[in-house]
Amino acid sequence: MDVRQMSINSYLPDMENKHTWYTIVNPAGGNGTVQKRWPRIEAALLQAGVRFEVVFTEARGHATELARNAVESGWRHILAVGGDGTNNETVNGILQQQAVPPSEVCYALLPVGTGNDWVRSLGIPKRLSHWLDMFLQGHTSLQDVGVADYHLDGAPRQRYFVNVAGMSFDAYVAKFMDENRRFINGRFSYLLALMRCLAKYKLPPTRVHAEGFRVEDFCYTINAGICRYSGGGMQLVPHAVPDDGLLALTVAKRVTKLGVLFATPLFYNGKIARHPKIEVHSARNIMVEAIAEDRPIGLEVDGEFLGYAPVSFSLVEKALKVLRPPNKP
Repeated sequence: MDVRQMSINSYLPDMENKHTWYTIVNPAGGNGTVQKRWPRIEAALLQAGVRFEVVFTEARGHATELARNAVESGWRHILAVGGDGTNNETVNGILQQQAVPPSEVCYALLPVGTGNDWVRSLGIPKRLSHWLDMFLQGHTSLQDVGVADYHLDGAPRQRYFVNVAGMSFDAYVAKFMDENRRFINGRFSYLLALMRCLAKYKLPPTRVHAEGFRVEDFCYTINAGICRYSGGGMQLVPHAVPDDGLLALTVAKRVTKLGVLFATPLFYNGKIARHPKIEVHSARNIMVEAIAEDRPIGLEVDGEFLGYAPVSFSLVEKALKVLRPPNKP
């Protein structure tokens, strides 16, 4: 039987073996890279003596369903194989389940994707041999998880995120990339999409408020971050710390299109706060609202377009137990 056709009931864990990993593989990750690499990954896991059961995702959102059902069925070790999108979906399943506190579930990501931004902050290696060395050490730490409450088709929605949420132009780019996924690939895909979208985007008047911070302006982008990297290595929230109990907030106010191009190096070198039109702040709660009805403000989290403002950001402290290198902050 093709493993992709098996139901979750085919993977009920041996409850006497608490260290068997429920492994969620997204074969479409990295534009099909995961599917090509999985046989080698599977062989390496077996050779290393890792005990695991595997299931393949079949559609967008499937990893969330699989992770949620797995934890509620008794699994306490979840491994995801894919990119930032698979990571976000799997984490949402762990956070949504009602069986145990999420921090009782050990989570690991084997990064095989195009962006791999979340693993940059945590120092999780991308090379398989190095990743296996880290995995077998079994070191874990707890990180904060962001919560985005937003709207789609007039209805309120909620999504967890572990990396960076972006609004305004960031969301516009994410939507463009999602709609043109088959044509966009590679390390610089986000930067190329940014350049293509820049000419079309009109800045919306925006209201942002948080503890001790308030802005009303035409905002180029608004970012709320748990970790610091996004968009293929950009540092839009360079002051983000994964476990400090705060969201890192960056607000870029009215910047010309030419100004954006000249400021591009600041997006990558961690010095974005030096720009006169950019403000950085930290807060536990952030609210973003659209001022003009004809200028909606989009939202993306961890690279996936979700919906529109009004959006409120909050966080759950130290909610996710992550397997990661021991020598990273």
